[in-house]
Amino acid sequence: MSDDLPQTADGGGASRRVRQDRPHSARMYDYYLGGNTNYKVDQQAADEVIRNFPAVRTVARVNRAFVHRSARFLARTLGVRQFLDVGTGIPTAPNLHEVAQDEAAECRVTYVDNDPIVLVYADNLLRGTQEGLTAYVEADLRDPAQLLEVVRSEGCVDLDQPVGLSLNAVLHFIPGEEAYEIVRTLTADLAAGSYLTLSHCTPDFDPDSWAAITEVYTRAGTPLRVRSRDEVLGFFDGLELVDPGLVVAHRWRPEPGSGPSLVSDADASLYAAVAVKP
Repeated sequence: MSDDLPQTADGGGASRRVRQDRPHSARMYDYYLGGNTNYKVDQQAADEVIRNFPAVRTVARVNRAFVHRSARFLARTLGVRQFLDVGTGIPTAPNLHEVAQDEAAECRVTYVDNDPIVLVYADNLLRGTQEGLTAYVEADLRDPAQLLEVVRSEGCVDLDQPVGLSLNAVLHFIPGEEAYEIVRTLTADLAAGSYLTLSHCTPDFDPDSWAAITEVYTRAGTPLRVRSRDEVLGFFDGLELVDPGLVVAHRWRPEPGSGPSLVSDADASLYAAVAVKP
């Protein structure tokens, strides 16, 4: 990847805030997916993760496939027309709005992240259908009340109406118990009939490898906490899980051609579920 980042509407301020001298979790994830929005420092850290757990690329691909399947399911089967994607990360086609709007062109999607690397590439998230809307707002998941305020002021999605909230592969970067309070705050402010879509890495199938991965990320400046199935299940307190409940992500409503095939639970190492707010 070039050392020159795209300029944004802020005159390149986000570009200047992007640290290129230390590994970045979003760029490492991009590297796992085979993208090119990453630097040598990210590749070196990601390669260390791969040495400890070669299937980490599979984890990333399984997660992306779940993001796509769950968005299609919400839009096609459950009739969801508003989506709030928190912890968006670097755009990777097809993005959530492309999947949802392919099912229903009028879908509205707001992406949320506080990471300057995402802001740099946010223009790629704003190319939606004429019938629908897409927006990107800068807010911090660790301050959920302020996040909701920013989303309301932006106005792309109406939080007084049902919305599909996506927290995919993001909560393991919030290592403390405050992660549960964050989810409670976000879901408490959503209208009844809203859905929570969530995926989360787990050490359940290979604790030694995930301990090593946690050390790599923590050393790089990104604390990581992978959680057991029971711990992930706690994020859905007060909500009603949609069939098949909380499962390893590749087992959540699998579709032909969706994600890697012949994946073991240990290779996936990612729990996922969709739940509705009653």
